[in-house]
Amino acid sequence: MNAAQRRDAILSILSEAEGSVSASHLAAKFNVSRQIIVGDVALLRAGGANISATPRGYVLEGQEAGLLRTVACRHDRQGTEEELNIMVDNGCTVLDVVVEHPVYGQLTGQLQIASRYDVRQFIERLDAEDTKPLSTLTDGIHLHNLRCPDEAAFERTCAALRAAGFLLEAEK
Repeated sequence: MNAAQRRDAILSILSEAEGSVSASHLAAKFNVSRQIIVGDVALLRAGGANISATPRGYVLEGQEAGLLRTVACRHDRQGTEEELNIMVDNGCTVLDVVVEHPVYGQLTGQLQIASRYDVRQFIERLDAEDTKPLSTLTDGIHLHNLRCPDEAAFERTCAALRAAGFLLEAEK
């Protein structure tokens, strides 16, 4: 298999995948290094493929069903796990986190968190890497883009975030 065929196969795998696919998994499948896969994905992106890198691997964007909604939140590091669990418990997938940096402008971190298991994995990775969430750059203020199955799920999510004191809303 040549490089172009491998890139076509990567696109096919991503389009059929139920979730994310790690570079390590793809490397093993094609018997190449992880770095070769990273380069292949970069070339696919440059060619117009809408591939996102998440903490658990690559996903091909634009295939998911549901409503896209955005919420503004504010909390400290300790609120991260509770906030994410509220979102997934109400049926939403947390696509990303967005902060407004004073020098770099908008910074986005891909998440693709859809379950409590995903939340736990994310929190464990933050702890293992001894790193901080992006929201620490903005005094806890951040956005999440969500994919919700319906408007009722989004409304339940907002109500639960409000009750927990995480939802950032305009003062009335």
